[in-house]
Formats: sequence, structure tokens, C-alpha cells
Amino acid sequence: MIARTQQAEAHSPVAESTLVIDHPRVAVFLAIESSCDETAVAILRGEPGGAAEVLASEVASQIEEHREHGGVVPEVASRSHSLNLNALVERALDTAGIGMGDVDVFGATMGPGLASSLLVGSTAAKAMACVSGKPFVGVNHMEGHLLSPFMDRTAVPPHIGLIVSGGHTLLMDVRAAGDYQQMGTTRDDAAGEAFDKVGKMLGLPYPGGPGIEKAAKNGDPAAYDFPRSMMQAGELDFSFSGLKTAVLYTLQKNPDAKITDIAASFQTAVVEVLLEKAIRAAKRADADIIGLSGGVSLNRAVREAFSVRCGKESIELAVAEPGVCTDNAAMIGFAGLLRFFAGKTDALDGDIDPNLRL
Repeated sequence: MIARTQQAEAHSPVAESTLVIDHPRVAVFLAIESSCDETAVAILRGEPGGAAEVLASEVASQIEEHREHGGVVPEVASRSHSLNLNALVERALDTAGIGMGDVDVFGATMGPGLASSLLVGSTAAKAMACVSGKPFVGVNHMEGHLLSPFMDRTAVPPHIGLIVSGGHTLLMDVRAAGDYQQMGTTRDDAAGEAFDKVGKMLGLPYPGGPGIEKAAKNGDPAAYDFPRSMMQAGELDFSFSGLKTAVLYTLQKNPDAKITDIAASFQTAVVEVLLEKAIRAAKRADADIIGLSGGVSLNRAVREAFSVRCGKESIELAVAEPGVCTDNAAMIGFAGLLRFFAGKTDALDGDIDPNLRL
């Protein structure tokens, strides 16, 4: 039996309810992610103090639709979400081998992201919760990324979390699930955004990250001494706009420069900045674990550099599995389950927040 009492919480994506659960129980959570250009639905089963089991995780990519524009077009993204979502929900239920009536909790990303995209997923999840008479949990997209390296564990340990995605570069001091303090953020372009923009300069297809990684394998990482901004002692914020501009000027001055050398030199600069600041944050917080997540964490050069350095520093490296690095609903479901088992649900009349912060 579940009783509800209304309680507002600071920084909550929507008006929040507190659940009083008579006893621990297994819960099936259906999550929707539609913050940008990936439509995703996942179904997870979990219980308090136990690792979550992903029963289904479906993603409909929109990369090809946006590639011709060199970036995400909000109107195209939201229309594609509307067209893809119903089929994804049905496929996820079939894969999980359950019916809609077997779902105990519904959840969706409430921010940050594109408003028109967020509305599609959140409205659908709320509608299903309303019709089913089941709770709804709103999830912060960045919390999904932050916790994703620990989806196979029974608890989220204290650690330094580094989220590196197309829209965000964040360093977080994580004391426990739901207890976070920001240590560093980007002052301008996020690392993933810099990869996309430099990729475009080099004539590589969107998104730029995979193309740059592939080109860099055959390049000289020391060919160009690109800047590493905001690296003074103690600084934990990030800035990649100067690096991006340096690449532009280099191309203008050297039109015949090897794309492979520029890609390798650029990638090396980004990796060094990310790694140095993450290690600094870990030492400052006296943390012995670094969690690495977000789309850029798929980059092999990033993973290898972090693995080597963390080994030397006797720091455990927890990296999100490849399938949950880019936008997906499994990470949203995991974060949502933890909120649910912490006694938190959200009102159905709450609104999205495109600028939601952790």
C-alpha cells in the first residue's frame, strides 16, 4: 500500500510527492528519454538495496535526419519523437515480456534539453501514469548520466563524477545518489560540442566525435600545440572555445594541413584537460573513485588515458557501459528507480525545465 503526501523540494524538476512505502518491494519502471535527438524507452526492474535489471532498452536514433543540417533541428527532433514513441513503448513491453498493467512506476526526462523534445516524452509518461493510476517520477537528464557507471551495483558509492557530453561538461562531488555538489562546469562550449564543431571544420560528418577519433588514429598528436585553457592550479572549470578557435586559425593558415594531425592534436588537448581536472577534483575531495559518463566517454583515447592515469593514482575508474553513454532511457530509469525507492514521486501537473540543473 502506498500513501502520498505533497512536499516541495528545492531544485526538483516538478512539484514533488513523498511516498510512504509500507515495506520494500520490487518495482517495474518504464522510462522515456526525449531530451534532444534520441527517442528512447526502457523498462527496468529493481528493489531497494538491489542492482537494477534492464528488461528492455530501445533507442530510435535521429542522426541521419539531422546530419544534412550539421546539427540538431528542434522541430525535426520533436516531430520524430512523436512519430517513434508509441512503437518504441510497444517494442519495449514486448521485449520485457510484460503488459502495461505490470508497470509500477512511469518516468521521463524533465530537463535539461530542448523544450519541444522534452514535452513529447514527459507528456506521454504522465498520460500513461494517469491512465494506469500509477506514480510518475521526473528525472534530471544529467543525473541519469552521472549515475550510469553504477547501474550494476547495489548502491552508488561516494565518487567524483565527470559527465562529458554534447551539451555538458560537469565535475560533480557525489556523496550518494541524490546528494551532489558541483565542482566544475564549462564556461562556454562543452567538450562534445567542441568535437562537433571541429569535426565540421574538418569536413567530417555529424556528429563530429566518431570522425575525429577515427582520423586521429592515423595522426600525430604532437603536430600542433593547441591550447589547454584554464589549467592554472586549482581551476576545475572548463573552456573549449579557445581550443576550437585555435583549430580554425590553424586551418586558415595551413589549408593543406593533414586532417589526421589536426584531429589527433585536438583530441589530445581535450583528453589532457578532462583528465587533469578530474584527478584534481578527486584529490581535492579525497575521493578514490572517478565515474566517467556521457557520449564523449565512448572515445577510446579518453578511456585509455583515464584508465592509465587512474591506475597510477590508485583511483578506481568506473566507466558507463557503451550502451548507456549516449542518450538512452535505461539510465533515466535507473535514476528514477533510485528516486522512487528514496520515497519521491512527482505531480502530473509539473512542468519541464529546459535549463534544469543538478
